[in-house]
Amino acid sequence: MLYARNRLAKRKDIERVIKRGRSFFVPDLGLRIIRNDMKEVSRFTVVTSIKLSKKAVERNKLKRRLREIIRKEILPTIQPGFDGLINTRKGLLSLTFDALREKTIQLFKKARLI
Repeated sequence: MLYARNRLAKRKDIERVIKRGRSFFVPDLGLRIIRNDMKEVSRFTVVTSIKLSKKAVERNKLKRRLREIIRKEILPTIQPGFDGLINTRKGLLSLTFDALREKTIQLFKKARLI
């Protein structure tokens, strides 16, 4: 689970990222980012649609995996001061944890945050 200071939870903050953020994509995974007013912390949220899977268990498993990858791999190396929203697609459900980690790291490198 992400630390409370690294969670993007307020609706107005999420809407701001959606409206004004820049988008980056790798197959089945997307990232929208925008600079925030906090210079020392970056915040993220993971969005999974019911189109991804009708089973909440599968959607929640994917969200837990992505949050753990962000917490352990991304946050220690990322530039601080960003808000981000991660969009998921159906192809991610069949990936192993290591493959998902590599894809996530590739996405953040493409966005030049790592």
